[in-house]
Amino acid sequence: MTVHDLDILQLGARGYCCAQIIIKMALRLWDEENPMLVRASGALCQGITGDGVCGAFTGAACLLGCYAAKGDDQEKEDERLQLMLTELWQWFTEHCAQRHSGHACKDIVPDGQIHPEVCGGLVSACYNKALELLAINGFDPEYPNDR
Repeated sequence: MTVHDLDILQLGARGYCCAQIIIKMALRLWDEENPMLVRASGALCQGITGDGVCGAFTGAACLLGCYAAKGDDQEKEDERLQLMLTELWQWFTEHCAQRHSGHACKDIVPDGQIHPEVCGGLVSACYNKALELLAINGFDPEYPNDR
């Protein structure tokens, strides 16, 4: 278990889904609240329709975007974003290939239902991988606005 696993399980028990949990964890890290962002990330859950890529991956991709994507007219996308997204994708597809029949939600949980023992572990792995990629690429995970 990682230091985040209990928080992830508690958020799941309170009804948040994969992508929402990753965003909620990031908001906690930043000591911020943003219900609109949490609601928006809910659209990514369960592979959007079950056929798409797992929401743990898309939530982690959004987390990387919080640090490196363009956020207003004065900003530019950070050149490290695409590299981090590529690394996250490569890691995720390998991770899923070793454990599941694919990277879509339906490949991970074939019945389309959220399974805490499966989904929780994948959410934790994706969240931790995103934090690792941020640190490796020179971002301080606790300060997303320091660009």
